[in-house]
Amino acid sequence: MANTTKNANLRIQWFHKKVMDMSYPNAMRLSERFHISHRQAQRDVDFLMRKLGAPLEYCPEHKGYRYSEAFSLPIVITSDNDENYASPLPGQDELSLFGAETGVIQMQLAYTATIELQDKLTALELSNYIVSRKGENRYACEFHHVDHFLAALLTADADVKLLEPDWLRERLIEAARRVLENHATGEE
Repeated sequence: MANTTKNANLRIQWFHKKVMDMSYPNAMRLSERFHISHRQAQRDVDFLMRKLGAPLEYCPEHKGYRYSEAFSLPIVITSDNDENYASPLPGQDELSLFGAETGVIQMQLAYTATIELQDKLTALELSNYIVSRKGENRYACEFHHVDHFLAALLTADADVKLLEPDWLRERLIEAARRVLENHATGEE
């Protein structure tokens, strides 16, 4: 049972990441990627919506799913030597992933982004998020909390340009717009 649960976890993580990347995944792509039946893939998508509360909506023009609002997978802490996954977070014990005997909450994959920095000090300031260099002044970043990452970008002491993904750049622009509107004095 543990191996089946682990495979289900991987499928849910993959599907979530594809939705976050705006790749519009669907049950057919999920079944092809993991060599499972279309029926099992649809059960995975249904589980994500019904049990984990994902605000998935089907987008006919892209023939796949997207989130209708911000969503993160629940997180659980496990260790590599655990035979079973650790207990779920408090208040979440009623969730059971695909009939597993112990409650299992999906591990959250890190979000990824590419930023451009002109200043080495800012790269040092953002070093908790930077995982690699992607060329001249470009850096690959990983993070688990969108709002924390955006706050770090907004409070950086130098210019930071968020190159990708588009959904995150739009969220950053909206956050900056809210800050400006909240602090407008009406004087010009």
